[in-house]
Amino acid sequence: MKCTLLLLSTALFAILARAEDLPATLMTKPGKLLASEDFAQQPPPPEGSTALFASGFKGWRCNVVPRGGHWEAVDGTFKGAENPEMHHPATASIGFDFKNVIITCEVRLLDVPLEGRKTRFFGVRTCDTKDYVCSIFLNEAGMRIQKDDNDHGGPDVAVPLGALAAPIKLGEWQKVTFEILGDEMVGTLNGHSLTGQHPLIAEDKKSVMFVSGVEGSVRHLRVWEALPNPDWAKNKAALPPPPPAK
Repeated sequence: MKCTLLLLSTALFAILARAEDLPATLMTKPGKLLASEDFAQQPPPPEGSTALFASGFKGWRCNVVPRGGHWEAVDGTFKGAENPEMHHPATASIGFDFKNVIITCEVRLLDVPLEGRKTRFFGVRTCDTKDYVCSIFLNEAGMRIQKDDNDHGGPDVAVPLGALAAPIKLGEWQKVTFEILGDEMVGTLNGHSLTGQHPLIAEDKKSVMFVSGVEGSVRHLRVWEALPNPDWAKNKAALPPPPPAK
């Protein structure tokens, strides 16, 4: 009987913990949990090729080029610090196949010297087999969402899809949710959301990347399969309009 009760309690705890972990979303509903990382220890090296951003590797890839700074798992957080001499953001990627996802995490901008950089920032990016697809970036002024396209037959270009003026205090954790469904994305910072649309967003994706300009941390990473939300039309109507297309 005690064993049965223990098993039931364990199962109930797992269900409650998962329910508490479910993200608050606007465009999508969470399906299968695809990735979960609490950075209790340094992520292991990746399996497979890491020649490109998303060339088939599985697991974590952190700064395979020396100019990109370094990452360290400390007390349940993953801290990225760029190389101040190179002014190149620290990058870390987790590789797996996906298309429509909900990414949730907490991000913190750290109060360290800028060392010549004009601003500090932290980005959450998705990548396909060629290069970047779309991103959320946080800086001290707030959040922006953008479509990225660095290697798709055209010039290097990042197209802004929306910006949110919401000053961020250094050293404090910010809740970030990143929804992708088809050719649309929604970025949410501490409950305030923006949406944008572009055909490139619908590409099949191979990895999620963190980008740390100067120094920043991330924790409580969860990636869920994204399913359609029947309330999206109503939710979208309440959001600020995106900027004119460029």
